[in-house]
Amino acid sequence: MRVTTGVDIVEVKRIEEIIQQQEENFLSKVFTIKEIEYCNSTKAHKYESFAVRFAAKEAVFKALNVNVDNNYIQWQSIETIKEDTGRPKVILKGAFEKYNEQICNIDISLSHERKMAVASVAILWKD
Repeated sequence: MRVTTGVDIVEVKRIEEIIQQQEENFLSKVFTIKEIEYCNSTKAHKYESFAVRFAAKEAVFKALNVNVDNNYIQWQSIETIKEDTGRPKVILKGAFEKYNEQICNIDISLSHERKMAVASVAILWKD
């Protein structure tokens, strides 16, 4: 077995500005319906929630260690949801679903505050 990791940090204000400028276009391109519904439901922490999920997608890309064409990134192929316990969980679908057979576990940790959001991912591969 082998482990790969990825980490990403995002400035919340950057994501907030993009959402305010391009709202539907950006949200529908990057986030899944479940992610959008969850982030919008957090009201006071809406932009932090979007920013940390954006960081999560970037961290997963890094941990998957795959070549991704930045002009055609399948952002919605990585979904971050909350389990009943409140712990975040990554679901690979679409373009990245093929990796599920090779992966034992994806562990993710998310954190955010007013200005910054960070995500850390570790993937345990079956090898």
